[in-house]
Amino acid sequence: MDEEIRAHLERQQWDEAFDLVLRQYQTKVFHLACSMLANQEQAEDAAQEVFIRIWRALPGYRAQASVSTWVYSIARNACLTALKSASARRTVSLEDPGTRAAAENRVESPGRPHAPDIERLVEELPEKLRQVVSLFYMEEKSYEEVSRLLGIPMGTVKTHLHRARKELALRWRKENTNAVRGV
Repeated sequence: MDEEIRAHLERQQWDEAFDLVLRQYQTKVFHLACSMLANQEQAEDAAQEVFIRIWRALPGYRAQASVSTWVYSIARNACLTALKSASARRTVSLEDPGTRAAAENRVESPGRPHAPDIERLVEELPEKLRQVVSLFYMEEKSYEEVSRLLGIPMGTVKTHLHRARKELALRWRKENTNAVRGV
């Protein structure tokens, strides 16, 4: 499909190229946005923004990277922009179904560890670790792809994954210890 997209771009057939990009990457971009933003509404908005940016950037595509890398780079940058603006105005509502469910699920039987809420634990990771975990585990990207998409060395990807796994295990153990103590 990428070769077909490139062929349309070379012939300056923007509409045809965009239709193929949208068909090929719409779901993948949305999943990436969901994993980075951890909010479906924000992910929908970000995905729309991604395709607006892609539409505007089509005439400037120079085939220096694969189409997928180019699309994911635009998606990553749009999500990072959304994260920055969301963190400036983040609030928590007790009426939010996710917040209510999290509060209700905190009641566990004493002395018995509960199953980890992996999604919540990943959301609590520092941004750079969360991005690597989301791409590697949730989007099933290889080390090389994560490295290329985030613009960091492959060794850094492996280090971030190692730190993220340690941090997730530590947080889960801490939660279970607090649950046993009744904290």
